[in-house]
Amino acid sequence: MPETISVLHRVGRISEGTPLFTDLDLMGYASQGRSISRVFDSLGFKPDDMINGFFGDRRLVYYEGQNRFHVDIFLDRLEFSHDVLFGKKPGNGRLELDSPTISLTDMVLEKLQIHRIGRKDLVDLIVLFLGHDVKRAADGDREAIDAGHIADLLADDWGFWYESTQNLGKSRQLLGNFVAEGKVPADFAQRIEGRIGKLEAALQSVPKGRAWQKRAKVGTAKRWFREVEEIVR
Repeated sequence: MPETISVLHRVGRISEGTPLFTDLDLMGYASQGRSISRVFDSLGFKPDDMINGFFGDRRLVYYEGQNRFHVDIFLDRLEFSHDVLFGKKPGNGRLELDSPTISLTDMVLEKLQIHRIGRKDLVDLIVLFLGHDVKRAADGDREAIDAGHIADLLADDWGFWYESTQNLGKSRQLLGNFVAEGKVPADFAQRIEGRIGKLEAALQSVPKGRAWQKRAKVGTAKRWFREVEEIVR
């Protein structure tokens, strides 16, 4: 979409003469692991033998032949600060909701789960909200973010719920900075703010489960996220 590309350029997320990416994240099912490995072997990618050997049931890493980028393939779930589940059975999981990417809803969850979220991922959230409406029930609309699914999912997971509310607040704060700096037009910002607000309202209003309520009483006195050791490549 021209609007989103324009904002990505304005805020410096992408720029001329620099690589668009240095890594590529993919999702698959663990039952497809061997087939995935055969595909990357046939393409001349080099496997990370240590990661693939120890964690191959849930994650595979391959390096492009000239080491220009690497590929992370997560299987069944994305496991970082919090888990984003995609199912285990081909044909009956969340990977079938869209193609060739994961669904917009899962893209948002992928960003919201990050504990120490950085500027790059906050910009990605802002652009997702610029380009796509937030609906309480997407009802198969691939171009909408399904607030109902996100809210229902987090209604039993206080840690992920809390992380998400914090990151939505951070995205709003960064958006305000961009508006003040003249990088995001006011009408774009109003649209983004409204959509962030829709998701926040869904997170607040959804009935919470017992696990959520019990964990909420402890709050931030106990760590609510998984520590993620970043692998430097």
